[in-house]
Amino acid sequence: MTLTLGSLTWSRAVDRLDLLAEPTAAALSGWAAVVPEVADAVQVTEIDPELADTAAMTEAYDLPLVVSANCVLVSGRRAGDERIAAAVVRATTRADVNNAVKRLLDVRKASFLPMDRAVEESGMAYGGITPIGLPTGYRVLLDAGVAQDDPESGGTVIIGSGLRRSKLALPGSLLASAPGVEVVEGLALA
Repeated sequence: MTLTLGSLTWSRAVDRLDLLAEPTAAALSGWAAVVPEVADAVQVTEIDPELADTAAMTEAYDLPLVVSANCVLVSGRRAGDERIAAAVVRATTRADVNNAVKRLLDVRKASFLPMDRAVEESGMAYGGITPIGLPTGYRVLLDAGVAQDDPESGGTVIIGSGLRRSKLALPGSLLASAPGVEVVEGLALA
């Protein structure tokens, strides 16, 4: 399968593991071994790391904003127990951290994980953190809108690769079926 999306050149991610952070490469390889369709469906492209932020990337590479999804790491505490989750929402929305994420984590207050901790614990670059390959114990919350095929996105969603120099593209419905992913209605705010 050759993906046509924006002005980028895409190839099978399993053939270009050098473009993925180590934890992302390991998780993707493991997932593809269990679900063979993953090998063809998950694509990767190399980008200028200076253009990794969603707004810059969509403009530079002629991509609709709705095709991108952002992944943020959030934490909270309950009875001394820290709970961490990744919240994945379309770039046209933002994660409802103060209500939905807080409620799902069952914590009094939810905050973004500090950048240095997010990078160190995930093994991924800030600005490239992706739901594929996060540490065991992190919940992965995916807004239902990412899982649904948006007509403007052609059913594809672009996410981080764990590095700033590349991006992954895959069907939103496939991302929703990735190991450990929980699809959540109302995770995103318009």
